[in-house]
Amino acid sequence: MARKFIPRDVSWLSFNSRVLQEAADETVPLPSKIKFLGIFSNNLDEFFRVRIPGLKRAIDIKDKEANTSFFEDPQIILDEVNTIVIKQQKKFDNFWALIQKEMAQQHVYIKDASQLNLKQEEFVRNFYSEDVESNVIPLLLDDSRPMPYLRDKSLYLGISMRKQEWEYETRFAIIEIPTTLNGRFVILPASAKEKHIILLEDIIKFNLPYIFSYFGFDEFHAHVFKITKDAEFDIDNDINTTLAEKISKGIKNRRKGKTTRFIFDKEMDPRLVEFLIKKLQLTKKDNIIPGQKIHNFKHFMDFPNVFKQPNLPITNPAFTHPQLNKTQRITDIIIKKDILLSFPYHTFRPVIDLLREAAMDPDVKTIQITAYRLASNSKIVNALINAARNGKDVTVMLELQARFDEENNLFWKEKLELEGIRVLTGVPNKKVHAKLCIIKKRVGAKTIQYGFVSTGNINEKTAKLYGDYCLLTSNRSVMADINKVFHFLKKPKSNPAEVIKNCNSLLICPTDMRNGIIHYIDKEIEEVKAGRKARIILKVNSLSDRILIKKLYDAAEAGVQLDLIVRGIYCATNQTKFKRAINAISIVDEFLEHARVMYFYAAGKEVTYISSADWMTRNLDHRIEAAVKINSKKIRDEIKDMLQIQLRDNVKARILNNELNNRYVENDKESCRSQIEIYNYLRKKTDEV
Repeated sequence: MARKFIPRDVSWLSFNSRVLQEAADETVPLPSKIKFLGIFSNNLDEFFRVRIPGLKRAIDIKDKEANTSFFEDPQIILDEVNTIVIKQQKKFDNFWALIQKEMAQQHVYIKDASQLNLKQEEFVRNFYSEDVESNVIPLLLDDSRPMPYLRDKSLYLGISMRKQEWEYETRFAIIEIPTTLNGRFVILPASAKEKHIILLEDIIKFNLPYIFSYFGFDEFHAHVFKITKDAEFDIDNDINTTLAEKISKGIKNRRKGKTTRFIFDKEMDPRLVEFLIKKLQLTKKDNIIPGQKIHNFKHFMDFPNVFKQPNLPITNPAFTHPQLNKTQRITDIIIKKDILLSFPYHTFRPVIDLLREAAMDPDVKTIQITAYRLASNSKIVNALINAARNGKDVTVMLELQARFDEENNLFWKEKLELEGIRVLTGVPNKKVHAKLCIIKKRVGAKTIQYGFVSTGNINEKTAKLYGDYCLLTSNRSVMADINKVFHFLKKPKSNPAEVIKNCNSLLICPTDMRNGIIHYIDKEIEEVKAGRKARIILKVNSLSDRILIKKLYDAAEAGVQLDLIVRGIYCATNQTKFKRAINAISIVDEFLEHARVMYFYAAGKEVTYISSADWMTRNLDHRIEAAVKINSKKIRDEIKDMLQIQLRDNVKARILNNELNNRYVENDKESCRSQIEIYNYLRKKTDEV
């Protein structure tokens, strides 16, 4: 029986399979192939930290109502997921073997501890003594001692040691590989024609006789392993502690999370494997996975640049938006007209400059901004601090519950508050994911407001890698709606529906975005039933909300033209009853497609929104999100042009079908790699100015 909905976790693994496809694509440069293997591995780690524990909790609950978000029985999904993961790992291993052959063609080799020449052995001894030894702490294991604390995300060396006079006895030890302090890759001395690289764990392996010389062991067998832990943590309801204190406590509790996966080199001593499984209190239900020699492949995203053929980007460096190339201040330009920045093609610099100008402008009185994930050396934060030092009233809504960024955001909270900036830390039971900024200046008796609405984080680092939109605007209606959002954020215990209401330019979650989307879809259905043109173009990262999927099914059944661009999770299927099948594609390429766009033909009026929200229940009902209506026809047309380019992609686009086979779009039309074509499209607009 055909599925009506694809389970979210099955669909997510299908997305990760598309990432893995890039590592096997002959057109992808070798360094990028290695990077995509690292991305695949990192994605899978997060899957086992978040999604697998969620499935297991759902199984334990055995509550049908609690499990409706999974679409199917969680146990069935978990079994299917485990099967898919094993198949993907085999593909991964095959692709890595092929990539190593390709590396050899460029005379790049990864050497292990047994493959070193005399000069390299001396180098490895010295490197260990001078750079690594102080960071290595060997821990002996035995039944009488409690298991040492093992950290998620870390890589460990499991060691079996013997003395020649021992007939049966073997001692065990573990060493955490200090990759954070020393890095994972070390370039070895080699001939001018070749590049030799050794992994940090192999440097430690080579030096084991020295490390354990005090004990007199003369036989060593060492293999890597890693564990993955449940990353979820509960925030307690203690009214005597602040949210920041609760988050800090939760981060500490995360370290105690249950192990969800144990991966080890299949060549590891079986007795040590059995010992670790026992000490980690794992059962057959847990993911105990024998694998290849190398683990924590996420580090390979930063593989050293040792190749003869450089990894050139598919586009030239980011360029300035043509309307911002003038000598005028950015503030003066956007007070007159809306500007759409398209990252990573346009440089992120104007966003930083906008805040810098506000920090120095004597007429600026207040700055209010939301922040979800900030760059490590954030220029945005520096601009806000300078604004506060110049006497501006600065408010930052900093989401402390941004998963895996909790510690960073606690750091930023303290730093901002030390500068006298007001930091808002969230809304009870909801994350603030909207990307908003409003700046107010007073000129005589007149108040001028301007700012931006973005689809992505206010982060200059990810803006170089993520495809996002940022609307710079002074539109009064947009500013009025943003004011309502910040009014609510300052009084988070109030009912959002009572504070954020009667918005004209923003659709807000959880108050009216879902109903607004349904309204627009219904209008398209009415149009097609009346025999008129009806079309919806949707671009999101994920589509899993059951209510909105059903509404799209209604539209497909009526005959509305549905063109969907969904990078990741896609839970919809095509049904035989559809009058017009849903056309859905996913684009995986050098840049991460991250923008969310909603286009409705609207009887020729063509309504377009850009949004921070994916079509997922968590976004629509459990987050503060914002979608802004594009008022400028010029910008609407520009966004539509870029959507049309992506829908023409027949190089990096995959068809999202019921079979989840990630088949590439193939046709006899002119070749179109959308990320390159969008760059050329925007670059041409710059040249025309």
